[in-house]
Amino acid sequence: MGDGIAWIGTHHHTPPSAVPGMLGGISLTLARGVETDEFLIKLGADLDEPAARTPCRELRAPVGQPGRPSSHVNRAMYGSWGEWTYVLEDWGMATWATGYQGKVDSMLPCEGEEILCLTANRFSPPAVIIHAPGASAYRADFGTDTGQGSALDAALGAAGAVFPSMPEASEAEVVAYFEEYGQRLPELVFAAVGAYTGVAIDQDAVKAGDLPGVLIAPG
Repeated sequence: MGDGIAWIGTHHHTPPSAVPGMLGGISLTLARGVETDEFLIKLGADLDEPAARTPCRELRAPVGQPGRPSSHVNRAMYGSWGEWTYVLEDWGMATWATGYQGKVDSMLPCEGEEILCLTANRFSPPAVIIHAPGASAYRADFGTDTGQGSALDAALGAAGAVFPSMPEASEAEVVAYFEEYGQRLPELVFAAVGAYTGVAIDQDAVKAGDLPGVLIAPG
């Protein structure tokens, strides 16, 4: 499969559409060191949902009891590649990012696990990278790196996903660079993360909603 994951960044600015699955504005969460079903349950999926392996296109929000409307839920599509579990969401944010920042116990990073989250932050730009290679997490806006000198940071630099910033560059230089290359920034970030993790995700399967999905209520 030659899809990689750069295509997710290519469609970062595309509005979420009426495709059966997902294409535009996808947030991606990657996890290793934790079983796929366990990670989905940590995100808030019902205990029996992951076992069902229901294709995302078939997911329907539960109907509320008379007089009691259903709680709002968001679709998440998932799969695995090598040692990584991946979770895709197109509602504007990544559930793990909101839960981690809200200090939800089940979403706090742990030793022995690695979480790498690219959250679109549609409601509060810019888009953000959160990398937890253990119990500590490091954040970077798209266009920067985490400052940790990590292999991820090296991949971001090699992909051209680290843009000039002040004070090393002037404000005029920074603005001009973003105006010229900013549209491609999400694609570069996702390409870098693909190079770091080796993960590839089938664009056609995601767009068709063929991958399994779960429904997750916001925390």
